Amino acid sequence: MKNKIVVIGSSNVDLIMKMDRLPEKGETITDAGFFQVYGGKGANQAVGAARAGGNVAFVNCVGNDAYTPQMLENFRNDGLDIRFVFQETDIASGHALVMIGGEGNNYLSVAPGANYKLTPELIDRSMPVIDEAAMIIMQYEIPVETIKYVFRIAEAKDIPVMWNFAPARSFDLSYVAKTAILVVNETEAAFLCGQQVETDEEVELAAKKLQELGASLVIITLGKRGAFALSAIEKVAVPAFKVNAVDTTSAGDVFCGSFAVAQTEGKSLTDSLRFASAASAICVTRIGAQPSAPTRKEIDEFIGNNYVEKSHSIVI
Repeated sequence: MKNKIVVIGSSNVDLIMKMDRLPEKGETITDAGFFQVYGGKGANQAVGAARAGGNVAFVNCVGNDAYTPQMLENFRNDGLDIRFVFQETDIASGHALVMIGGEGNNYLSVAPGANYKLTPELIDRSMPVIDEAAMIIMQYEIPVETIKYVFRIAEAKDIPVMWNFAPARSFDLSYVAKTAILVVNETEAAFLCGQQVETDEEVELAAKKLQELGASLVIITLGKRGAFALSAIEKVAVPAFKVNAVDTTSAGDVFCGSFAVAQTEGKSLTDSLRFASAASAICVTRIGAQPSAPTRKEIDEFIGNNYVEKSHSIVI
């Protein structure tokens, strides 16, 4: 049985400022701490899945700046298959500027760089690893035509796609019908549905609207409130583990990567959500996108040592 998770997406060099509070418009804060780490939603999800115990390949495009060799070495150290991480010349890898304030809230700005060089032609060259995939994960930090091309390939090859619709921006929503697992937060769900997504009732209504677009499974992550999932036969609400958050930058990415691992291992929807929620909870207690991703041992121990309110699973 195939168990390889193929993440197709972005990687970034993250330049981080940590401060007690985020600045107001026009304000300068001069006592921040500085960190340089690696991020990008695709890379975060790939690293998160690998550390959670997954067999993971990463399809990506990087540049030739000074940071890139160490980024690639980090991927190797985490056990990623990076045969199809392509390196372009005369362009920098993606870069992100991140400001983190109290309680882990953040401002982010991203220069996509080489991420926008990940073309359908490079996807064709990646076919040897795509053919091994039990699941493909994508986000929205690579070109639109590449995302659509991967959806069409996955449909032809009957490979389920997890699509993390982040960051939210315009897209041909007919492709949602090609999505096996659609993962969004409240903001992204509101963007897709054109409605407020705050109360429990609004969350469930949004999930139903997204399911009507054709997604087989819809997951809405809710931060401190946990996560809600809706399939054709089941709806599950999973409370969040209570932790002291210091950086929420990659919480959703770690959730996606670890959820994919749980699913490829055959865990139930409820157990997969709890596993992903535990990984996400650990990650927000640490600074930096990829450095915060927990190992499988840490996730399993955390679940064993931490109480969380009972999940609510209803068969439809």
